[in-house]
Amino acid sequence: MLNRPGRLGALAALVLAAACGGGGDAGQVVTVYSPHGREMLEAFEKQFEAAHAGVDLQWVDMGSQEVFDRIRSERANPQADVWWGAPAPLFEQAAGDSLLERFVPTWAGALPADARSPQGLWHGNYLTPEVIAYNSAAIPAAQAPQDWDDVLAPQWKGKVLIRDPMASGTMRTIFGMVMDRSLRTTGDTAQGFQWLRRLDGQTKEYVLNPTILYQKLARQEGLVTLWDLPDIEIIKKQYNYPIDYVIPRSGTPLLVDAVAVVRGAPNPEQARQFVEFIGSNPALAPAARDFFRLPARNDFPADSLPERMRAVRAQIRPEPIDWNRLQQQGPAWMRYWDENVRNRGPR
Repeated sequence: MLNRPGRLGALAALVLAAACGGGGDAGQVVTVYSPHGREMLEAFEKQFEAAHAGVDLQWVDMGSQEVFDRIRSERANPQADVWWGAPAPLFEQAAGDSLLERFVPTWAGALPADARSPQGLWHGNYLTPEVIAYNSAAIPAAQAPQDWDDVLAPQWKGKVLIRDPMASGTMRTIFGMVMDRSLRTTGDTAQGFQWLRRLDGQTKEYVLNPTILYQKLARQEGLVTLWDLPDIEIIKKQYNYPIDYVIPRSGTPLLVDAVAVVRGAPNPEQARQFVEFIGSNPALAPAARDFFRLPARNDFPADSLPERMRAVRAQIRPEPIDWNRLQQQGPAWMRYWDENVRNRGPR
């Protein structure tokens, strides 16, 4: 999720994609919209093109909510062939809006039932845990927040950075967990919104994009954030930023990160080839090794995971989220948060 171009017009985005994706035969193009970040997209561009001679993979890197909004705005004239990467509830929303094309890859049978669309409209690639990240140069590991409620402690007031949730599937998932917990324990959303108001009171800034978030956290412009585990691992490896994370002990969303063919894709055959490729075990192995992704397939060999990721998987306590409720009610929760909670918490 690094180096996003931001909210470009469709034409400008495709010009950028062409610059990123190389110069293959125009008749063998596959255009991918994805939040997976420049480094990961470049790596899989090379792998896919090496395995599919004559195919030119072009990609546009943007937030997962931005991908959804872009595909919806382009429904009359689709520009993307594949949507690769976002929480499953967002794919379900897209399926409900008739934005996705049915395609069942050969590896679909290796997925758990909750990691694929019953209608064959999307399929899970990875399981992504959400974590609490912190500046490890400023905060000893033992003093870092160990659970979600710990982020609301007085010592973190004005020291929390949050990626703008309106453009981020990751943050929408974390906020959705808070609301789902509230409904599960009290039958009402009031407790959840109160928690989010308290978090807003702790928040120094809602950051425009992940790259800025990482930079500000590394520079100690904020000390704590909420984000996803793979991205934190990647920036630690690539940039040596003093950032570490805690897997919340009470439970964390373990979201399904999926892939789908866009309905009306300009290049449907190449789109299907990419979906088939990206969920294969040979493609999942480098995703786990180089980009810290936990494969969603239940037949992926455990010994192919890096040692650190095997340890992470053992620590995760999945939060029992009602994903259907999150998909149906999440947009309304976020509108309410944006209009009634943002910048209104106790300061």
